[in-house]
Amino acid sequence: MLGLPEDIRACLFDLDGVLTQTAKVHQAAWKRTFDEFLRGRDPSAAEFSGDDYNTYVDGKPRKDGVRDFLASRGITLPEGSDDDPADAATVAGVSTRKNVLVLAELDEHGVQVYEGSMRYLRAVKAAGLATAVVTASANGESVIAVAGFADLIDTRIDGLVAAAQGLRGKPAPDPFLAGARALGMEPAQCAVFEDALSGVEAGRAGDFGFVVGVDRVGQAEGLRERGADVVVADLDELLDGQQ
Repeated sequence: MLGLPEDIRACLFDLDGVLTQTAKVHQAAWKRTFDEFLRGRDPSAAEFSGDDYNTYVDGKPRKDGVRDFLASRGITLPEGSDDDPADAATVAGVSTRKNVLVLAELDEHGVQVYEGSMRYLRAVKAAGLATAVVTASANGESVIAVAGFADLIDTRIDGLVAAAQGLRGKPAPDPFLAGARALGMEPAQCAVFEDALSGVEAGRAGDFGFVVGVDRVGQAEGLRERGADVVVADLDELLDGQQ
């Protein structure tokens, strides 16, 4: 019914781009942040692109995204501290600027969910499987609450939890492994649901029982190359073997 192997007992869902439509909010905030930063250094600099987002930023902790994208442009910044203002030329400052933009957008427009993914999530809970949200976002708790499906999630591993536990970010499998532990499951008993290339890599690196790639931006081939067992456009395609 759920399109999963019979021995799967838990589902570990990425948040942005899998359950909620906040991935496009994050991408827009990253673009504005990086474009303003790059223009401040060189008015002729190439803009931040969708490919840049998918390759260097999507699914990763904010500071990792800052480092990885800027490194692709040959730029290295001092780390700074979390107290740095949003206009500071540090990794922490650029990260803060991006988060300020995201929070303003979410405050003004709220959170939209993917209805197909919500149907699937409800079916997962009805079938008695355990559920976790595993996201690099430090705003995971508030996004889930605003979106209105907190009652369908058993545990949450977000950016704040990852920092407190010293977890490496995706593509390392650490956040998903922490999600499995929190549910009392072995990785082989868990399915991972991810739209980010780095997230699918993390699911495969952790030897999880099943990895579902969610293709929202036309990167189905890349998701399969990173190790997705199946790729869908929305999670309800998995219901009743529709994929």
